[in-house]
Amino acid sequence: MTIRSKAPLRLGLAGGGTDVSPYSDLYGGAILNATISLYAYTTIEPTDDGKVVFLAPDRGLCETYDNATEVDTDGYFILHKGVYNRIVRQFTHRPLSLRIASFVDAPAGSGLGTSSTLVVSILGAYVEWLKLPLGEYDIARLAYEIEREDLALAGGKQDQYAATFGGFNYMEFNGDNVIVNPLRVRQRYIDELNHNLLLYYTDTSHVSADIIREQQQNVKGGKTSSIESMHKLKEQAQQMKEALLKGNVGDIGTILNFGWEHKKQMAQSVSNPRIDAIYEAAIAAGASGGKISGAGGGGFMFFYCPGLTRFAVREALGQFGGETKRYDFTTEGLKTWTL
Repeated sequence: MTIRSKAPLRLGLAGGGTDVSPYSDLYGGAILNATISLYAYTTIEPTDDGKVVFLAPDRGLCETYDNATEVDTDGYFILHKGVYNRIVRQFTHRPLSLRIASFVDAPAGSGLGTSSTLVVSILGAYVEWLKLPLGEYDIARLAYEIEREDLALAGGKQDQYAATFGGFNYMEFNGDNVIVNPLRVRQRYIDELNHNLLLYYTDTSHVSADIIREQQQNVKGGKTSSIESMHKLKEQAQQMKEALLKGNVGDIGTILNFGWEHKKQMAQSVSNPRIDAIYEAAIAAGASGGKISGAGGGGFMFFYCPGLTRFAVREALGQFGGETKRYDFTTEGLKTWTL
């Protein structure tokens, strides 16, 4: 028997960072994101030898444990181990025997929610295999708890819900309460957004946890400029929702630029001279706005390129290295199946 799962990565179009505690606890957060055709994949093969084998076939990595009710969360497979430990502790109450392999269509630290999406994919495979009675909200919440509580990894809440639900979603965060509002965006507006939105990999990665910790400290310390910038990003999520639902796609570049200017005020490490230079080159070549994907500091950026300006923008970005990435928006979230 073979169990497989896949969960989509996401583009955070607006409101990024307002899902992070303590801001979301104090003021409530709002984010608009959309999933794309890049995925985190997981395969589980049950065995009967009493071993737990973690595999990363794309990197040639493997770790094996014997009769494990709990494994140390050290090394490369920290996310896999965190999920395994929670599944055994909360659901099976006994060791499992399996081989579990995973890979992701984008590198770690790329700003597309790779870590959280991988956790959702791994968790989904266990849910499929063990027939666990978990719905979409349950899976997303459990993925969040594994990352943020069990493994103490800093971050927000949006990625787990985006990967689980899929599609275009307007999400609201108030303390522990998360509401996912699926948006009925007309297909022609999605197609136009897909045509005009250029996804660019800067060929650098970032440690999102470091940036998020800086953001959290700014809120805890009452830094006015950071808190006000987050208020503006929450407004941006509402602006983006209205533009997509009403078909005002020509406004999206301006809305992205509005968010980018305020996002840079959340934490000093969100941007750097290279990212600023890339952004300025894209605007000079015809983009009407853009942003960095995820917490910042590196990874993917995307730009709204009206008309046919995407070609001039792509050429302008060539001087920085990196590469543009093709994608499509997706309507489905986590998928699991058994062979």
